[in-house]
Amino acid sequence: MITPAGLDPIRLELIKNGLDAIVDEMAIALMRSAYSTNLKTSMDMSCALCDAQGRLIAQGLTIPMHLGSIPHAMAALLAKFEGRVDPGDVFLLNDPYQGGTHLPDFYVFKPIFLDGERVGWSISIGHMMDVGGKTPGGNGADATEIFQEGFRMPPLKLYQGGQPVETLFELLERNVRIPRLVLGDLRALVAACLTGERGYLALAARYGMADFAATSTALLDQAERLARNAISAMPDGVYSFTDYIDDDGMDPDPIPIRVTITVAGDHLITDFEGSARQVRGAINSAWPYTKSAVYACVRHLIGGDPPNNEGYFRPIEVRAPLGSVVNPASPAPVAARGLTGYRITNAIFGALAGIAPDRIPACEAGGDTGVSVGGYDADGRAFVFVEFVFGGWGGRPRLDGVDVCASMTVNFSNNPVEVVEAEYPLLIERYEYAQDTGGAGLHRGGLAVERDYRFLNPEGTLSLRSDRRTHLPYGLAGGQDGTPSSSTLESGGETAVTPAKFTTRVRAGDAFRHRVAGAGGWGNPLDRDPALVLRDVRDEKLTPAYAALAYGVVIDEAGGVVDAAATNELRTRRSSRP
Repeated sequence: MITPAGLDPIRLELIKNGLDAIVDEMAIALMRSAYSTNLKTSMDMSCALCDAQGRLIAQGLTIPMHLGSIPHAMAALLAKFEGRVDPGDVFLLNDPYQGGTHLPDFYVFKPIFLDGERVGWSISIGHMMDVGGKTPGGNGADATEIFQEGFRMPPLKLYQGGQPVETLFELLERNVRIPRLVLGDLRALVAACLTGERGYLALAARYGMADFAATSTALLDQAERLARNAISAMPDGVYSFTDYIDDDGMDPDPIPIRVTITVAGDHLITDFEGSARQVRGAINSAWPYTKSAVYACVRHLIGGDPPNNEGYFRPIEVRAPLGSVVNPASPAPVAARGLTGYRITNAIFGALAGIAPDRIPACEAGGDTGVSVGGYDADGRAFVFVEFVFGGWGGRPRLDGVDVCASMTVNFSNNPVEVVEAEYPLLIERYEYAQDTGGAGLHRGGLAVERDYRFLNPEGTLSLRSDRRTHLPYGLAGGQDGTPSSSTLESGGETAVTPAKFTTRVRAGDAFRHRVAGAGGWGNPLDRDPALVLRDVRDEKLTPAYAALAYGVVIDEAGGVVDAAATNELRTRRSSRP
């Protein structure tokens, strides 16, 4: 069989898988050569390949919320440098108003040349541990303009003709608190691009550059075609959903994220009209980040195994008013935009549940919690610690939610306790499931997790970016909402409840304790198999009292079994309530 482009379908599949393998090899090279825990253990990074025109033809198994922004970043780079791109050049940007998402995310681009002709691009993205600015780690929600958030770079040359641009390296060194880690991670991003370049040229040599380029274009068209087919199978209509961020850390008012999805034939429009205006605090979501969230969510419904490239973006239109929290105007702060990105995905999945209720899970925990700690040790050496604490997935139409797992639109990993304690003046005193959390349902929501930190350095700065205190992760199909997040700070012998977003000074001996939100449940809790409730009790995920309260399941604690008669009576009584 021959494809419409006149290409052998077997070759098409081989090149598709070859591209996928290259971008994953890039990610492995980046992880192995990185300096910071945020890249080498948390894996807060992404890798991709573009063709000679800058079209995204392969994305790694990394962070979808990064990867959908690459067309924006590529367009900004080419608008400035097209005609001045030479072999050996490497480019860098982090400006969220020119293709980036927030200042800690560094985008590195290396053009790929063959016989003096540009044939592609190798791209890596990494979340740096620090970018200067008022708050160590660069993730604080307390900035009120982007100028407070750190070192901001439009598209610039990092290497020219194979030689480093020393001025840029020196400026970076002077403007970040931990230059060794930041510059080490930056060089790891370059190494990942070199890995991609080698793989790209080897794949092109194997099949011939002309056939390789034609196949890349065919893969873009194939992804578009499969996306259009999937959208065409969705029922035409208008589907809306509104979710909320509790506050921006500055003003107490809730922040609505409203999305309306219109399905018309093979075209899907996602419109954020009705969402809040941009806010004072640094949770505004830069436009490329918002679009990335949309693409990642719709990809969930496309299903199957289409080529993972920008072709599937083509039938998806994203709209939002300029000056809104999901499309801010400069100089709005965006450092903590991750929170809004997660709430965007929660709202989109809420709307998609109207399209495919049998495939969409209840709300996840609402995204991860960002914890940053910075300071100076007794010898005056700076340290910056950044990590993101996961919640769990919402209950699914056929399965429970996953306990303590990264959001469905990112692929983070947790920071092992041993690594944190070995590299930072921190003691992790607790890292465990929180009992009786997660929304009850036929399929329960993922449990919350608790993580407790004790500070060992004489003093430092603690920054928290969290949410879901008052607007809880929603349940679906009769499932209950999840449970709220919480945090406390123990200092000087006194323990106080903290706001969800804050920056404060901490001292040796202080203890910060945080519990993420529990995810929403799916389906009526009274329909849950009592044997599954008993299993959760035996696993100490639920208490017997909560099993009775939430599920109507009575556990005979002496025998460790379900009291079937008492359970039937309790469930019958509850189900008969009006």
